[in-house]
This record gives sequence, C-alpha cells and structure tokens, in this order.
Amino acid sequence: QVQLVESGGGSVQAGGSLRLSCVASGFPYSRYCMGWFRQAPGKEREGVARIDADGSTTYLDSVKGRFTISQDNAKNTLYLQMNDLKPEDTAMYYCATEYKPPYSETRATMGCRVASGIDYWGKGRLVTISS
Repeated sequence: QVQLVESGGGSVQAGGSLRLSCVASGFPYSRYCMGWFRQAPGKEREGVARIDADGSTTYLDSVKGRFTISQDNAKNTLYLQMNDLKPEDTAMYYCATEYKPPYSETRATMGCRVASGIDYWGKGRLVTISS
C-alpha cells in the first residue's frame, strides 16, 4: 500500500532553517508528482511546493526564494529545505502525491497543486516558528 512517512521539522526562531523529508513507498515514485502542503490552525490546507515527474518545480509565492523542494529518486525521498523562516510559516506540513492508476501523464506533470486533487497524504510534521 502507498505510504508517505515524513520526518524533520520542529521549532526554530524566525530567520532559522529546517528541513523536511518524506520517504515514499508502494507506488512507482519517480513517475508521479509530489508535493508539500501546509495547514495552519483555522486555515485551509495550501500547496507550498511541488515537483512533477519531469523534475519541474512550483512554489507558493510567499515561499519563493526561501524554500526548495527536491527529491532523490534512488531513495524514493522528497525533501523541503526551508530557510529564512517566518512566524507565518508555522503550520502542519504534509507530504502528498497524486497516484491513481491508470497512469496519467497530465496528472504526473501538472498535478499536486491543490489539496482536492491529492490521493495520498502523510501524517504531517509540525513546524513552529517563533518571533
């Protein structure tokens, strides 16, 4: 079965850095898009960064230049490096993928942008930024 297991995160002061990792299993990882989403208390879940099957990346405007999404296909692992963190980045962060056979090149290269399209979620990791 599909599993997404996150690690990392934690608490840091504003201006600091954290890294999230997500180990994926149960599906052909390199063929599908992957994404990081976050949800702050009282707010909707939003896409933070995504990487598609071709390696192209997209970021939420508010994190551009500060966050970097990357992956190691040999390890089926997704990363999110977060630098210059701000209190408004405080949230639960979730690893996610769109994986629903049959294979769709459109979903693989254009998906993982909105929460409603996600098929599988990790359990989430808390990131807390203090001012």
